[in-house]
Amino acid sequence: MPANLPLPVRRHLIPALASLLLAACAAVPGTPEPGGGKAACAPCPSCPPCPGGVTAPGTPVAPATPTAPAAPTLQASTWSALSGWQHDELAAAWPALRASCSTLIRQAAWKRSCEEAAGLGGSPDSRAVRQFFEAHFTPWQLTNADGTTTGLVTGYYEPLIRGSRTRSQRSAWPIHGVPQDMLTIELGDVYPELKGMRLRGRLVGNKVLPYWNRQQLGERQVPAPVLLWADDPIELFFLQVQGSGRVQLPDGSLVRIGYADQNGHPYQSIGRWLVSQGELTLDKASMEGIKRWAQDNPQRLNELLNANPSYVFFRETPSASGGPVGGLGVPLSEGRSIAVDPRSVPLGAPVFLATTYPLSDQPLERLVMAQDTGGAIKGVVRADFFWGFGAEAGREAGKMRQQGRMWVLLPTGMKPAGGR
Repeated sequence: MPANLPLPVRRHLIPALASLLLAACAAVPGTPEPGGGKAACAPCPSCPPCPGGVTAPGTPVAPATPTAPAAPTLQASTWSALSGWQHDELAAAWPALRASCSTLIRQAAWKRSCEEAAGLGGSPDSRAVRQFFEAHFTPWQLTNADGTTTGLVTGYYEPLIRGSRTRSQRSAWPIHGVPQDMLTIELGDVYPELKGMRLRGRLVGNKVLPYWNRQQLGERQVPAPVLLWADDPIELFFLQVQGSGRVQLPDGSLVRIGYADQNGHPYQSIGRWLVSQGELTLDKASMEGIKRWAQDNPQRLNELLNANPSYVFFRETPSASGGPVGGLGVPLSEGRSIAVDPRSVPLGAPVFLATTYPLSDQPLERLVMAQDTGGAIKGVVRADFFWGFGAEAGREAGKMRQQGRMWVLLPTGMKPAGGR
């Protein structure tokens, strides 16, 4: 799954926590610190002039300029507006749609459409799939708040790394399960507007503190099960970024692992860190470029990895055929699944994606399913394209950073929230 996480989750809670901490500071200034000192809150900023009022007797203030309303997230469109709709091999997306329907059919708005899809069987041709969608669905174009309709499209994949069930000199880096002492707080239970957001922490006395970051986890004994031991720390890092993957054991057998949880710290790009340090130029800060830098600078490996405080914990999953399980709870389909921001795109929905292949102008226009989420996948016109399993998929995913447009396909008659 993509960067990065089903991917993996995923990680925007720290700003909310910071807001709560700032509010507490403003309410209780001068709180004693351990050792007898006092933590002084910064002075509150001056209030801005009242719009249309006066700053001093007799001094007029120009009326405030009205703020333009945000554009609707979803705007009704037409099939003819979908670039490449008539040329896509839509039959290739049918298994992914059937997977989405295994979950969507429980929702009243999707039940009839999914029942109609089941009636077509498991392998209709592209013409039949096109007729099905045009008869039962309406396209809605995703639109950013500023009215633009293009956004970033990146790629992710399911990596293969080498490891072992037991620790050895070669297999020395732990792949952790969820720590036993990590608390998960559902913020929506207290603040309804934060529904779906979680805070991770640890209990110290009667206080809840942020959970350990990546560097701190590496410096202490983590109260978490070790599922496996990895051979290469940089390969393990990128497996965490993707959110799921497979581990090849010494006997050649494969173990599939998937995202289980995360330490609550925000994801920070180590590629951008290398650029900021003057170690790589932006065009070289791809996954392959980062790996080469790590090989050339082993003495700075920990410094590199710790630039990202986020840390992913895994669970072992069945090694069934098909892709890894995404945020929707169904296996991802190579080249036909994407990760989205579920605040803008209904999870499970068909999406028509119009972008280009990595580092080229060659059109990549196809029907995909919104079956995953990710910590770095935030925004309206934003997608992470699932390339599949293995090294070749990894090469394509690692260099993908394209612009694209997106249309969500909803059952006809379904009025989306924020749509027009």
